[in-house]
Amino acid sequence: MNQQLLCVTGLPRAGSTLLCQLLGMHPAIASSGHSSPLLPALGQLRHHLSDNTFLLAQLDVDFPQAYARLLNAFRGFMQGWFAETAQPVVVDKNRGWLNQLDLAVLLEPQCRMLVCVRELGQIIGSIEAQHQQTLLLDFPDHLAGQSRYGRANKLMGDSGVVGEPLQAIAAMQDMPPALQQRVYYVVFEHLLHDPVAVMRDIFQWMGLEPWLIDPQQLPVKPHESDSHYRYKYRHATQSRLQPVQQHTTPARIQQELYTHFDWFYATFYPGLTATRSH
Repeated sequence: MNQQLLCVTGLPRAGSTLLCQLLGMHPAIASSGHSSPLLPALGQLRHHLSDNTFLLAQLDVDFPQAYARLLNAFRGFMQGWFAETAQPVVVDKNRGWLNQLDLAVLLEPQCRMLVCVRELGQIIGSIEAQHQQTLLLDFPDHLAGQSRYGRANKLMGDSGVVGEPLQAIAAMQDMPPALQQRVYYVVFEHLLHDPVAVMRDIFQWMGLEPWLIDPQQLPVKPHESDSHYRYKYRHATQSRLQPVQQHTTPARIQQELYTHFDWFYATFYPGLTATRSH
C-alpha cells in the first residue's frame, strides 16, 4: 500500500466513533468514521480462494509463486480500497481487527492499531439506557425479552457484543511483542477528560506532525447506519465534545463485572481496583 493503515477497533460504546472523528481532524489522516466492510471482504476472499480447486492445484505445482500471487492480490485489493485518497494514513474501523492484527501487518507492514476500552459497567449501562428509549425494538440478537441481568449476561458472554471483543483484547497478550508494540489502547475516560493530550500522544505515536485539535469545533459527517443495530448502539457525532452521562449499573451486575473481568480492571483501571480493595 502507498498509505499507512490505522485500524480502529475495541469495545462497543467505548468511543470509536468519536476517536475517528478526532483522527480525521489531522490533515494526514483519512477517516470516514464508519465501520468498514474491508476486513469481512478480505475474509470472504480468503475463504473462497482457499476452497478453489484451481488455486489448490497451482499451490501443488509451485507453492512459492502461487502464494506470492495471493499476497500481491490481497495487497492490491487493499490499495484499491483506499485509492480515492492521497492522505498518507487511512483509518479502517472494524471490531474484527482485534483478532486479525497479524493479517493486517502482512498486508500493510507499517500498520498500527488503536483499541478503544471503557469501564465495563458504563458500557452495560449505556446499552441499557439506550434500550429503555427503544423498548419497542428488539436487539439484533433478540435480547429485549431478557431481564436486565439476563441482557448483561448475554452481552458479556464469550460470543456477546461486549464479551467477544473483550476476549480478543485478553488474547492480545499472546501476540509476539513486535505485534503488541503496534497496539495503542485508548481509554474512553481519558479521551473524554483530556482529548487534546490523548490525541497529541496518538499523533506522536503514529510518527505524525503535531496537530492541535479543538474539541469545541469538531467536523460533523454523516454517521453510519443505526437501524442495522436496531438503534441500540447509536453512532451520532456532535460539533463539540459533550459531557457523557454516567450510568447507574445494578450493584449485582457491577460486582460480577469486577469479579469475572478482574484482569481488565487491573490492566486499564488499576486505581479503581485499588480503591475497591480498601
